[in-house]
Amino acid sequence: MMSLRSVLDARGTRVSIDVEPRRIVSLVPSTTETLHDLGLGASVVGRTRFCVRPVGDVDRIAVVGGTKAVRMAELAALEPSLILANEEENKPTMWPELEAVAPLYVAFPRTVAGALDDLTNVATLTGTAERGAEIRAEIEATRARHARRAASWSYAYMIWRDPWMTVDDDTFIASMLAEYGGKNVFGGRAERYPSVTLDDLTEASPDVVFFSSEPYDFEPAHAADLGPLADRMRMIDGEAVSWHGTRMLRAFEQLGRAQPTWGVSR
Repeated sequence: MMSLRSVLDARGTRVSIDVEPRRIVSLVPSTTETLHDLGLGASVVGRTRFCVRPVGDVDRIAVVGGTKAVRMAELAALEPSLILANEEENKPTMWPELEAVAPLYVAFPRTVAGALDDLTNVATLTGTAERGAEIRAEIEATRARHARRAASWSYAYMIWRDPWMTVDDDTFIASMLAEYGGKNVFGGRAERYPSVTLDDLTEASPDVVFFSSEPYDFEPAHAADLGPLADRMRMIDGEAVSWHGTRMLRAFEQLGRAQPTWGVSR
């Protein structure tokens, strides 16, 4: 029999598993990708329709709905031995029903450090601790090699249009950009994803206005909506900035190489 594996999740709930979790349902796109990178692709039996990476590899996995609209009967029919969720991407009202099906691990990383610990927890629960430790070490080395902290510059990170929506500092996105010296002009807002106006943006006058590729599918032409700040707009890969887990390995290098194109004087 496998020895007991036990971790604390983002709820403060101790999640324990004493069987090989070879039937895993992931309700988080970045976690689905992480499981594949940990060598567990064949063990993932359920995903959401937003779990699209690795491209092609996920096609064989059953879709059980969206991140916030899970078809519980279909999920239960998969007979999972472990369910992986996220407090922000999924609805906490789901937890009791999910826990009735299988052990439930809920993540909610809002910092780079928290995301690294979450990766370790997922690897521990799934019996891939050694591989998880290797990937974590690779991420930390890449982070140290590419991050820039010497100078500060200001930004607004837009995730939606009409109305404009951005992020505050209590987000993984802000933590990632802080690695490169970024200061969020809306970092102190009370909401994690506040709505702002063009007047708010103009008054804050950030050095860079990022248009993220997700969740809103911004296009370069949308820069005209920024009026006097149009020349400060830079497109940015939303997955690189907001996906935690093993994506960080590629993200730190990708963002480090992209930073000079943001037009920020260092």
